[in-house]
Amino acid sequence: MPSTKPAKPAKLALAITLALASLVTASQAQADIIDGPLAQSDFGGVGLLQTPTARMNPYGELSINYSDADEYRRTAVSLQLFPWLTATARYTDIRYQLYSGDSNFSGDQTLKDKGFDAKVLLLQEGKYLPQLALGLQDVGGTGIFAGEYLVANKRFSTSELGSFDVSLGMGWGYLGRRDNISNPFCEIADRMCERPRGTSGSGGKFEVDKWFRGPAALFGGVQYYTPIDGLSLMAEYDPNDYQLDNAGRDIDVDSPWNLGAHYAYNDNVSFKLGYERGNTVTFGVTFNYNFNKAYQPKIEPAKRIAKSDNTTPASINEVDYQKLANDLLTESGWKLAEGTGAHDNESANVNANANATNKTNSIELIATQTRFRDTDEAVDRAARILADSMPESLTEYRITEYDGNLGKATHVINAEAYKAAYRGERMLADTDNAIRTTSATPSQQQVSFKQDKFSWSIEPDLDQSFGGAESFYLYQLSLKASANYQFNDALQLSGKMGINLANSYDKFNYLLDSQGATLPRVRTRIREYAINQEVWLEHLSARYTEQLGRNLYGQVYGGYLERMFGGVGAEVLKQAPNSNWAFGFDVNYVKQRDPYKDLGFDDYDVLTGHASVYWDTPYIPNTTLIARAGRFLAKDEGVHLELQHEFDSGVIAGAFAAFTNVSDEEYGEGSFTKGFYLSIPFDLFFVRNTKARGSLGWMPILRDGGQMLRRPHLYR
Repeated sequence: MPSTKPAKPAKLALAITLALASLVTASQAQADIIDGPLAQSDFGGVGLLQTPTARMNPYGELSINYSDADEYRRTAVSLQLFPWLTATARYTDIRYQLYSGDSNFSGDQTLKDKGFDAKVLLLQEGKYLPQLALGLQDVGGTGIFAGEYLVANKRFSTSELGSFDVSLGMGWGYLGRRDNISNPFCEIADRMCERPRGTSGSGGKFEVDKWFRGPAALFGGVQYYTPIDGLSLMAEYDPNDYQLDNAGRDIDVDSPWNLGAHYAYNDNVSFKLGYERGNTVTFGVTFNYNFNKAYQPKIEPAKRIAKSDNTTPASINEVDYQKLANDLLTESGWKLAEGTGAHDNESANVNANANATNKTNSIELIATQTRFRDTDEAVDRAARILADSMPESLTEYRITEYDGNLGKATHVINAEAYKAAYRGERMLADTDNAIRTTSATPSQQQVSFKQDKFSWSIEPDLDQSFGGAESFYLYQLSLKASANYQFNDALQLSGKMGINLANSYDKFNYLLDSQGATLPRVRTRIREYAINQEVWLEHLSARYTEQLGRNLYGQVYGGYLERMFGGVGAEVLKQAPNSNWAFGFDVNYVKQRDPYKDLGFDDYDVLTGHASVYWDTPYIPNTTLIARAGRFLAKDEGVHLELQHEFDSGVIAGAFAAFTNVSDEEYGEGSFTKGFYLSIPFDLFFVRNTKARGSLGWMPILRDGGQMLRRPHLYR
């Protein structure tokens, strides 16, 4: 095939186009931020067609993008994890290649290549300076589309014709194959002039030693936002000559220029049409949803507003504790602990509990939060109730928060300062400044919350796996019935049964992959559990918790802990409410459950456990880093690293990776365990507040290394 490397006139055309765009619009003021969703490139992530730009989605934006470009069909999920970081996970269906040459293993399934991208904002656009971003494409996968880039954007506007967003960048790897400029890193080291091909080990690694090596290419383009609402037109210069693509057939290139149009139908849906390589029509669709701004209006009692004629009790003995308990539960979700038995009626029990911890000019209520995820809101609501219900002589309210029988924190409210702000008695006073949180001192008396001993629920459940060789999507849809018996606040018995409705795990035929993995099969036996059990016991276990000291908690548990393992375990956690750090240690002895016997066990057993460190980093708000070191289910040893970020809506996005002492060959395809998950609060769907959550997870390759036991946790 003749080379498609651009001639000098093509390079000159690119330079002239970008120069003219800058000269013509240089006198124009910077355009306002574009309304509606930004265009996604064919690979996912904000861009034009084949090229990325320096633009970022709004913080918290989730984009699900599908694009079809003949040889390649791509499905990508991008999340604006931070204002300065976009993370993208992508599958590329290479329709002219089979997944493997073994038809008995993968049949006629076409090759599904997975990849991960990251784009970091280096410089925000200013009046004169462009926006600048650095990106990595297809890291941690097979590297078929791997590349790195540095790209800048500048937006200009006209008074009547709309606005222009001009991008110019330099790419390496897949984004540098046109080789139209010298790699500047070659001046630093000769090895930077060559880029090794292929992947090391079993793939899935972050091959840092290849970054910014080999040929480089300039790329760029312009996106014209027309006066027609939602419509923009695009033109770009493609940095790839497609001569080294792994598409299963040759790709013809008639032009390095790609043209396209993007139409934002509304804030959540947009469409894209393109004409690429001078011979190929492409199209795509993107769905957007913002996790940070997600909100569900609630049918809840409004926050109290101070009344000028409100009268409070003259003394602590005149407080109507029954009414106080009802108001706290109804308006703020706080449920007061039961009394000590000193009185016969419920109202007196609440009174006795309140007075038992009463100090001079201070009262302490022992309570558990039943409804509000946002503790600050719950405390503020309770403080308003206390300000209306307690004598003026009190100078301090204390709410000691319990989770079961574990004292988690004490919320201290300066009554005088709070009432001054709540009632508007002092200019510029703020109720938040009157509240502080400190450690909870373990109660000297038994704490108990009146609750139902027995509870149960029935709900559908979907277990799923993506990207397998046998079938791209494996699933099991089931109906699960859960039950819980609470002996007291410290001891509970819980269980769950599953009933199979539909599943495709009969296609999962993994035994040992082509590298001959030799680890114990602690997770890859999923097919045996899925297809041999129409009705199964998911778990049946007992759990006992105890507060061991100030900010020190412990638990022991045992039984059928999860679908694949049963045994006993214990955990200790040190966690203070006013600290960014928490420390934990767990140890477990478990045996593998027999998938062919409902309550039986196989011969395999393991002692597993980890020392854990939790860090709420002050440098990145609402972000927790978790590091665990120890022994995993397959008896491999190493570390499990995890990052969690919580958006304002309560949605938590997390990513994890486990690095152990097993070799790539022992582990198999993917080289190490990694994955992503979303934890979604149910109150985004309900009109009443609830602390309940659901989760969605994605692990690209199911293998046995770096696998952790599914057990109850004390943290959070």
